[in-house]
Amino acid sequence: FRKRQNACICNSNDSLYCVKVLENFEFDSGDETHTVSSHKKRPLLGLVLTPTRELAVQVKHHIDAVAKFTGIKTAIIVGGMAAQKQERVLNRKPEIVIATPGRLWELVKERHPHLSNLRQLRCLVIDEADRMVEKGHFLELSQLLEILNDSQYNPQRQTFVFSATLTLVHQTPTRVLQKKNAKKMDKKTKLELLMEKVGIKGKPKVIDLTRKEATVETLTETRIHCNTNEKDYYLYYFLLQYPGRTMVFANSIDCVKRLSSLLTILNCDPLPLHANMHQKQRLKNLERFAERESCVLLTTDVAARGLDIPNVQHVIHYQVPRTSELYVHRSGRTARAAKEGLSLLLIGPDDLINFRKIYKTLEKSEELPFFPIETKCMTSIKERMNLARQIEKAEFFNSRTKQHNSWLQQAAEALEIDLDDDMLMGKKTSEEEESQKQKILKGMKKQLKHMLTQPLFKVLMKTKYPTQSGKLLLPQTSGSISESAVGTVSKQQAKKKKSIK
Repeated sequence: FRKRQNACICNSNDSLYCVKVLENFEFDSGDETHTVSSHKKRPLLGLVLTPTRELAVQVKHHIDAVAKFTGIKTAIIVGGMAAQKQERVLNRKPEIVIATPGRLWELVKERHPHLSNLRQLRCLVIDEADRMVEKGHFLELSQLLEILNDSQYNPQRQTFVFSATLTLVHQTPTRVLQKKNAKKMDKKTKLELLMEKVGIKGKPKVIDLTRKEATVETLTETRIHCNTNEKDYYLYYFLLQYPGRTMVFANSIDCVKRLSSLLTILNCDPLPLHANMHQKQRLKNLERFAERESCVLLTTDVAARGLDIPNVQHVIHYQVPRTSELYVHRSGRTARAAKEGLSLLLIGPDDLINFRKIYKTLEKSEELPFFPIETKCMTSIKERMNLARQIEKAEFFNSRTKQHNSWLQQAAEALEIDLDDDMLMGKKTSEEEESQKQKILKGMKKQLKHMLTQPLFKVLMKTKYPTQSGKLLLPQTSGSISESAVGTVSKQQAKKKKSIK
């Protein structure tokens, strides 16, 4: 690369052409001398589409690093940020745009000049393609692909689709197979459907780099079977026993919010990440998570795909994902670049169906090992968590009641009407009753604060005396535990094999 759009461009015959740049070339066109400079109209040559805003930001950083000395301009177009600012960025006529479908489609509909002629587009990239073309998702992408393959079609354009789970196929349910014209899904059929949706014409080249097992060799996969209300105990136990960079995945935003409140009360300082948060806060939490050595990121599947966060040691599936693709993508946030990592599934009665489907689709040859738990400290864990739940419940109810009643009162004042007490949330309490409630809440917080100062994981004295080899054995805190979660599982597996022999 030498200058802006002078990239190596592959045509439909896969031949390689290099374009030579003539800077500030002057030519005579009548009376005036024109200069080919930065003011000349530069068309959009590369478009990268991603499912999440965070992934779009990451892709832009990588492209900027590659194009550092080329003069090629890039722009990011995503929701959650000021549309006017993104329009100004597009006015600079960047050669490469990285975008999420929603905001990009808005600007295409508004006929932004830089997006008005997509016929000159030379490269279209769809990242996490299987997620992007799922039925019921990303309607804007379908509309974008329609115009790119119809009115704005360029025969020289190359289309690339990427995903770690393109060739991963679910077993088609029997009820679907019984319907007329129902196709049995295999790798070939899945790819053909994907190509049709994306609009790739002719025979595409498929490069499959996936292993027989969808997860990497350096990933240790484990599970804990428990009741739904016990998941909080095991999550808290793990975070205390094995500090490090941990991502906790849940299937809903409400679940992430509840866990965030609980773990904040228990001084775990979690960082939430979900679609209802402001974009700046989402990016800020991701940055904090990447900076801290020991930290917890509570997230929905917005962080499951493509994000490359260095040294994530553990991935906890608080709720089992609905598909095997999501399981592979979630687990792929750890054990990256040949490093070790651990994936832990918390399986409740409601998760069993999803777990069995995933296990069958991934064709696991061995059963996932059970994660070892020190049962002696679970009593203290449960005491802390139960108290934290009571505090969280009381604070959530108080907060919700205040917000609801405040909104009603403001609306009544604006309409100049009297508000009936029956319309207010919660029973009307006297100052004395309210004071008593606050006193009980304060007492619970004080009790929990005392509990949190007590050590959970104690060194067992194996000798008659409190010292051994002249060294005083002190209770270990969670921060001083040296054995990793992967090491604990490996040790358990080694013992199991030894006992079988």
